[in-house]
Amino acid sequence: MKSVLLGLLLGCSCTVLAGNSQYVNPFIGTSNFGATHPGAQYPNALASVSPFNVAYGGELNKFEKDAAWNSRGYIYENHYLTGYSHLNLSGVGCPEAGVLLLMPTTGELNLDAKTYGSTYSAEQASAGYYRHSLDKYGVTSELTSTLRTGLSRFTFPAGQSHLLLNLGLGLTNESGGSLTIVSDQEIEGSRMIGTFCYHPEDVRPVYFVARFSKAASQTGAFKQMPQYHKVEADWMQYNNSIKPYPGYRQEMSGDEIGAWFSFNTKANEQIEVKLGISFVSIANARANLDAEQPGFDFDKTRQQSVAAWDQLLDKVQVKGNDHNKTLLYSALYHSLIHPNIIQDVNGDYPLMGQSGFGNSGGKNRYSVYSLWDTNRNVHPLLSLLYPELQSEMVQSAVAMANESGWLPKWELYGMETQVMVGDPGTVMIADSYLRGIRDFDTEAAYKAMQRAAEQPEQNLLRPENRDYLALGYVPVDDEGPYDGSVSTSLEYYLADFNLSQFARALGKTKDADTYRQRAQNYRLLFDKESGMLRPKQRNGQWLSPYNPELGRNFEPAPGYIEGNAWNYRFYVPHDTPGLIKLLGGDQAFLTQLDATFSTGNFDMANEPDITYPYLYHFVPGQSWRSSARVQQQIQQHFGNKPDGLPGNDDTGTMSAWLAFSMLGLYPVSPGLMDYALVQPSFDEVTIQLSKKYYSGNTVRIQNQLKGPQQPGSSWRWQQQPLGSSFISHQQLVKGGNLSLQ
Repeated sequence: MKSVLLGLLLGCSCTVLAGNSQYVNPFIGTSNFGATHPGAQYPNALASVSPFNVAYGGELNKFEKDAAWNSRGYIYENHYLTGYSHLNLSGVGCPEAGVLLLMPTTGELNLDAKTYGSTYSAEQASAGYYRHSLDKYGVTSELTSTLRTGLSRFTFPAGQSHLLLNLGLGLTNESGGSLTIVSDQEIEGSRMIGTFCYHPEDVRPVYFVARFSKAASQTGAFKQMPQYHKVEADWMQYNNSIKPYPGYRQEMSGDEIGAWFSFNTKANEQIEVKLGISFVSIANARANLDAEQPGFDFDKTRQQSVAAWDQLLDKVQVKGNDHNKTLLYSALYHSLIHPNIIQDVNGDYPLMGQSGFGNSGGKNRYSVYSLWDTNRNVHPLLSLLYPELQSEMVQSAVAMANESGWLPKWELYGMETQVMVGDPGTVMIADSYLRGIRDFDTEAAYKAMQRAAEQPEQNLLRPENRDYLALGYVPVDDEGPYDGSVSTSLEYYLADFNLSQFARALGKTKDADTYRQRAQNYRLLFDKESGMLRPKQRNGQWLSPYNPELGRNFEPAPGYIEGNAWNYRFYVPHDTPGLIKLLGGDQAFLTQLDATFSTGNFDMANEPDITYPYLYHFVPGQSWRSSARVQQQIQQHFGNKPDGLPGNDDTGTMSAWLAFSMLGLYPVSPGLMDYALVQPSFDEVTIQLSKKYYSGNTVRIQNQLKGPQQPGSSWRWQQQPLGSSFISHQQLVKGGNLSLQ
């Protein structure tokens, strides 16, 4: 049904790929619910163009978009395509976006997506480029993109050809749109999106302008008509069917609408379509299109995307085999999709949490902050490798607090969806500051952090704060199915620890002591009998009966969200030494840590426990075990194939874990500046440091072992014994040579 060149997936793109972007495999994560897409993606871009294959098709599409909780606009196992979407999310857990679908067809005009879709073959993808052939029509489709626009190039056979723009079909659960055919080469309009994770109040329109490189011989709009009954059914020509409006040039609005542009094409004639988007207005979408694609030049646009990827990916150079290079650079690629810019070329963007628009004043404004996931490793990775990007992301988060009163938790296109628990915005900003990214309004940030930490009622970030402040933990008594009292408490402790670290760095010693003490209240949830962090009632009694295995398969588990007690057993990253003492010391800790893996209670796809393979570092002489566990997880769960992620990428979190792990270092906790060192996946790694933020020029990591790391191996820094299997961020960014011997 389709053939995919895995491996490097270069296809005919080999002539334009020069740097490390040549190793990117965009198909990684398109199976096993990874929720990535293989389409044309520019770094941190608002727009992207991706094949959409989750609608209709019967047996051809095994996973249909409305058949289950499906957050994927493209699924590798599916085979029936109904268009190319221009607004897409990567690695999220709820259905959203996947809209503005462009579809080429030939022959008699067909406006019904159920039947105009096609299977495809000769599928290829690389950084900034996607290509395949539509079996039904003999059309070759090629996709590329810029920051705010997409560009498609279609090679048609001779005869009658069509380009359809479908505003009804999409991954989002929101409906509604409008369009106006401006001319025989241009169309404009909008499409509603939102209801992310089924929050009905979070909706916005996305505006678009599309242009065609050739004038159409005929244009028209279409609309799905309702089903009529009785008298109307006898008279209505289009009853529960699609009604075409040939030559229609007025505005059309509705839930299931679209437009077509028809052409008389010669054999192998190419027609390009560029589409710009904006979250502010149609005028801004047009301005974005004019600025980023003034003409039609597919090859130039594609090369610009490749160059943008190379500029970022080439900051990390490695010596090793191509398989590992593909895993590493694909992981970095997926870590550099979100957060993405949202401002238009003139700086306009939608204000956070309210109607109206602001202007970024020449700076980048970012959106799509899945912070419950990404605070753990994506933002520390950006801080190390791309601090200029991370600085802009911090500034955007602080600006959101200035506009709405709250730091982001799970922000999407200027909407706070309130998905997941905790106060991860505080964690992300404090950690960034401690790593040396300090060019933002620290007092405004601190004020927003304190509001979240102190306001007992109507607290958007910490809705359980009244009980937390009064008891030192969140009680299990009143929790809902997605609250997770233990999980919520642990996230609050981590946020308070980071706030303490931030306060101390700002010279606010009294506040720092207060928040550090709060962060130690995790001890109130430690149950000595079970060795677990256990749900506790408001009266101080443990929840009983109690099954630590409950929640292992994502079934509801009192006290925990997306996991069970084992997944959260060691989730006190800011005080692992203290937890080890509670558990009975080093040997008892090792026994219980090993049991987490041997009993199958470690979940590589679950954020709270993804640091567990590195916890052996906290027992003297056992860091080599971390290297073994990390390599075990890489080999078991990651690969150069569509199911090469352990599960949902969570906007780059799984990929960031892999990138750090293959480079040989991992941040043990936000707010703590130590990296745990493990055997790298390469003979040598060279990281180019930012001259703006760090004093060093490069960090070189050398693996001088001939086989797997064993007891007795040691790390050297600048040819001197490091004396530990940890290295601080501050020491690392001074630049130098780190070697495992």
